[in-house]
Amino acid sequence: MYDFSFQITYDPSADEYVDLFIDRESLRSEAIYSCLDPGELWTLESVTGDPDDLTAVDELLLDESVDRESISSRECSATRTTSLLTDEHRRRVAYTYVSDVDFCEAVPLIVAKYVDGGVLFEQTRTGDTVRWRVLLQDDSKVGHLYDTLSAKLGDGLSFSFEHLTEVDNWESGLLPRADIRAEQREILTVAVERGYFETPREVTLDELAEELNIPRSTVSYRLRRATAELAKRFSNRQL
Repeated sequence: MYDFSFQITYDPSADEYVDLFIDRESLRSEAIYSCLDPGELWTLESVTGDPDDLTAVDELLLDESVDRESISSRECSATRTTSLLTDEHRRRVAYTYVSDVDFCEAVPLIVAKYVDGGVLFEQTRTGDTVRWRVLLQDDSKVGHLYDTLSAKLGDGLSFSFEHLTEVDNWESGLLPRADIRAEQREILTVAVERGYFETPREVTLDELAEELNIPRSTVSYRLRRATAELAKRFSNRQL
């Protein structure tokens, strides 16, 4: 298998969805795409950030008329269905199915035109940059994909090749082992962001409980469970 990685950088106002990530530094998006043919694709996208910033994302994330796929100046002509799977204080997970594609110059659909099945895509958005990792069975079409993707970019977008690497495995942060429950993960994320694990601590359990609007005892219990599960996972990986 081969990992073909590249970045697309967006100028301000080039894409309304990316503009949210440019304007709001706390936002980060991780997505997995699957495309079996040029006529359809599905996406699982996880967006994390400060609560106010996530509220700003919600409208575009769930609006089925918003084109978040195209990399050209021409919008996709397709049917888009979106479902919100996770709605947490600092995280949203949305599933989007794009079907009946008449025209759409999206990375997965472009690749599907030149590469037969067995392709997986991972995308990360931060600031003005969208990073793509494409898992391919072989590298015979990578040169052609490089030229095609570069040529399809709309105004205000620029392409930057990162690497082409042969790999034996391909881990994704979006599909971790389900060792940590959603409510534990949320509290752990806030605790890390607010400096609970710093020395000295920058936030107390009482302050975390007040921010999350849940009892202090619940915060303490969920943090203990989350850190215990992470410790077990780390220990198992060392064996």
